[in-house]
Parts: sequence; C-alpha cells; structure tokens
Amino acid sequence: MSKEILEAVTVLEREKGISSDRLMLALEDALLSAYKKQPGAAKYARVEMDAETGDFQVYELLIPEELEEQLLDEVEEEPVTVDPETGELREPEAPEIDPEQFEKYRDQIDERDVTPDDFGRIAAQTAKQVIFQRIREAERDMMFDEYQDRVGELITGIVQQSDSRYTLVQLRERVEALLPKSEQVYGERYDHGARVKAVITDVSNQAKGPSIVVSRRSPELIRKLFELEVPEIADGLVEIQGVAREPGYRPKIAVVSHTQGVDPVGACVGPRGSRVRMVVSELRGEKIDIIPFNEEPARFVAKALSPARVREVLVDDEAKQATVIVPDDQLSLAIGKEGQNARLAARLTGWRIDIRSETEFAESEEEGDFEEEDVSGRCAAVLSNERRCPNASLPGSRYCGLPAHQALAEKDTDQLAAEDEEAPEEAPEAVEAEVPVAEEVPVAEEEIPVAEAAPEAAPEEAVEEAPAEVSDAGPDEVSSSEGSS
Repeated sequence: MSKEILEAVTVLEREKGISSDRLMLALEDALLSAYKKQPGAAKYARVEMDAETGDFQVYELLIPEELEEQLLDEVEEEPVTVDPETGELREPEAPEIDPEQFEKYRDQIDERDVTPDDFGRIAAQTAKQVIFQRIREAERDMMFDEYQDRVGELITGIVQQSDSRYTLVQLRERVEALLPKSEQVYGERYDHGARVKAVITDVSNQAKGPSIVVSRRSPELIRKLFELEVPEIADGLVEIQGVAREPGYRPKIAVVSHTQGVDPVGACVGPRGSRVRMVVSELRGEKIDIIPFNEEPARFVAKALSPARVREVLVDDEAKQATVIVPDDQLSLAIGKEGQNARLAARLTGWRIDIRSETEFAESEEEGDFEEEDVSGRCAAVLSNERRCPNASLPGSRYCGLPAHQALAEKDTDQLAAEDEEAPEEAPEAVEAEVPVAEEVPVAEEEIPVAEAAPEAAPEEAVEEAPAEVSDAGPDEVSSSEGSS
C-alpha cells in the first residue's frame, strides 16, 4: 500500500502540478485525524511518513504535566455561545494545544511507537480521500491563479444554463463563468449551446472554488471587440479614447490616430463597413457612432452630438459646461430619443451639455442672459446682424485679432459699425464641427457609407476663391452654407 501511495503522489506531482511535499503533509494530517477517532487513541500524537519508502508510523507524545499546564494556559478559551435555533447554551470544546508548540519543547517530550496493527486499511481509505480532496483544491487554486489576472479580458464561452437569476457560461472544460441578470443586456436571449462573448469583471476565491463573473453590459466590451476586429487598434496606431454606452440601444466611441496618414474613423469602419459590422452583429444590433477625438472641447462636443448638425459651441472651461446652439430643425435630433444622444455625448466628453435652438438662444441674448460670457474665450464684438463674433478672443483681450474688433477696446460699446465690419479670418469652431463624421451603422444595411470627406472640401475652397462674397455675408450665412454641405 505504501508503494501505491508514493506512485500516486508522483503522478499527481507530474500531471497536476501538485507538490509532493504538500501531499505528504496533507496525508500525515489526515492519518493523524483518523488515528484519533479510534478507541484508546493517545491524547497527543503525531504521524511520520517516509518520503522514500512510503512507510508511516504513529508516535505518542509523552508530555510532562507541568509543561502541559503551561501550554494549556497559553491557549485562549472559547466563550460560551448560544444556539440560534434552539436557544440552548453551547459548551466550548476542550482547548487543544497547537502541534507546532510541541516543536519548541522537543527535548522535554518523549515519544513511543503506538502504530495500530490494522492501520494499513485505515491509511488506504484516508489516503484515497485526501488525494481526491487535494486534487480538487489544486485545480481550484490553478484556475484562480489563471483567471485572477485576466479581469477586463474578452472571453468566448458556450451557454450551458439560463434562468431568471443568472446564465452559466462554460469557458473550457470544468471552468464555468457566471453572467448575472444585472450584467445582461435587456432583450438579449441566451439559448443553450449558443456562443457568447463577454468581459471578465470579477474573479474571487470562494469555498466551492473560484467564482468568475462576466458582463455583457460593460463599456469595456465595446473596446475589446474593436481591438479584436481592428488591427490598427491592436497595434497601437489607433486608440479608443472613450466609450459611452446605453446597453441594448446605442454606444458612442471616440477614436484618435497616433500615426500620420491613418484615418481613425475609417480604420474602425473598415472596407465597406466590414469591421464595424462584425462588432454590431456581436452587440445584437446596437448602432455605433464613431467620433474622431479632438483636444479642443468645442469641436469634440460638436462632433459627439453627431448625427445632428451644430451651429455654435460656447464653452466654460472652469465649470466644464458647454452650451450648444443647433438649427431649429436639428434640436430634437441633437437631444435624441428621451435625451439619449445628449446623454451619451455628455458621458463621452465628460462635459455638461446644454442644447439650445437658434431661436431660443437669440431670445436669451436679447434678454441679456449671456452678457457675462466674455470670459468664455469668445470675441465680444457684436456684428451688424446683432450676433456676436464667433472667433476666439486673444489672450488678455475681450476681442479677436481683427483690427476693427480690437478698436472697440477704446470705445464704450461692443457694437461694430456696418462700414467697419470685416469677415472673420477663420471659420467658427462650430462651422468646422458641423460636418458629421461619425459612422452610423444600422444592422439591416448591407453597406456603410464611408466617403463623406469629399463634399467637405467644397465650402473651404469656395471661401478661398471668393473672399468678397464671404465678407459680405454674416456668420450665420457662412455657417448655414457650411452646414448645408
């Protein structure tokens, strides 16, 4: 029997990665517990196994009375407890001395061999139970070590069981993950045997083994799916700066390119929309807005509100608040169904966004609601059409760089005379932000339009070739022509 135990320990160490020393110590503890259950067993004993032959011996520890009293005094007595079911008092168990304490007084303790004659049969049964138990514990520890550093990774599993509380997903043989109801997307069905992708959100070690929790609602799922489908993101040429998602309805992502000549939006969309279509398919039809990231808050906010066209964006850097002016016919599109578009844009940019129509904003300006916004960085000059100049003011000045506007600093009014009015040298930020660049990918469509850049160059070319026409037009007309493109 001793030889068979040694062979089993060697095989487990080689195939399961369980240390032989760990198994030997576990066998000694198990054999000692089995010995103490026999009638007439010694009060203090220890079991010793030979690692080479597999033989085991039981030794009784003969402890002097003075030393036993000293060691018992060091043991903390358990308090009397009450049974919560019956209400009866529970007497504490007799205090036991920690076996490690005996090692300190080994020279004062005598031993004698008390190995039972029929201990071989007991040893065989105990060894079998301990080996199986250690195998299960080792597999749990190995699984926990494997997955505890994989939080945030994308995994693919097969649905094994689904009910009203959770869905069980098999990752590989004897490894299962839990998809709770709170991490499921409303409306999605998880049929038995179906493959599903999810993100690992938590790994914890429990009594029954490691608990792996995965999620289908996490915004990190969008990021990982694009990393899987877009080589430029996996290689670091394109980076996803932010993700805002309402699971089951619509996500928005902001992307930026770190390499000149690489279009971040086009890279995510792919040839004929093939890449983004795979992500949409995995998300069960969620339409994705892909937004180019911009370090200028006004432009970034304007693009985040796509597909709505934006007229102007007024930013307050201190309060991190943006007031967005859109054409009257674009107000409902900018806000979105139940405020969804505005809500996603606010999450993506991290700014508080106030959306107003042109008519509402004009009425507010007439009432003087925006008279104190000179510190927002916008030129304070008022044009002949009763609207403020859209250019940014120079540092330390209330006006932009146009000479006629700078001359207002010496006057008592911000109103610009019609004969002194000049065309702004640069287009308003909101004008450039009007062209929606986000690619909206409906599931039912076969192809996704990507070539939106060609019409954008036309307004700029027109401005360069015909400066006289632009100077005669007010900022509203310039913005309108840009928006119509």
